[in-house]
Amino acid sequence: GINAEYGVVQLAIALQEEQEDHIQAAAAWALGQAGRHTPEHAKAVAQANVLPTLLQCYLRAGSSEDLQTKAKKALKNILQKCVHLPALEPLLHDAPPNILKHVVAQFSKVLPHDAKRADSFVTSGGLKKVQEIKAEPGSALMEYINIINGCYPEEIVRYYSPGYSERLLERIDNHQPIMTN
Repeated sequence: GINAEYGVVQLAIALQEEQEDHIQAAAAWALGQAGRHTPEHAKAVAQANVLPTLLQCYLRAGSSEDLQTKAKKALKNILQKCVHLPALEPLLHDAPPNILKHVVAQFSKVLPHDAKRADSFVTSGGLKKVQEIKAEPGSALMEYINIINGCYPEEIVRYYSPGYSERLLERIDNHQPIMTN
């Protein structure tokens, strides 16, 4: 299998438990190489739960520049092939915009073709999170968000948009009931 072939589990352990930045950087690089081949490779790497750890290595203030660079590149390599959405969902909540773009891109590739995934994306809070993302009009990120939103009825997208409940309450407050005698 892919895990044995690339030593994914051992690399994941090294990435998570090793104290030395240069060893973590080497593990990050190797995981990025392993995960970039096919969606199956990306899934094998993602299922070893390395994406959150790579993100931590990339964002951690104390990480060496080499580790940050390799962790970012590994994340990008794996994300661009990964269509295993459960492994991507935690990154929706934690990733900075430059990484989030790649995460949202993968959801925009899978959700239009998988109704079951699209349903679970709503119940897991993913759709709500996507509505909270601030994307520049006309950007690739905005395009991905629009593709995702296109998988759902308009009122569902509105319901999960920030400020919806406040706007609804305002409409109730401003509503003049028709009184009948």
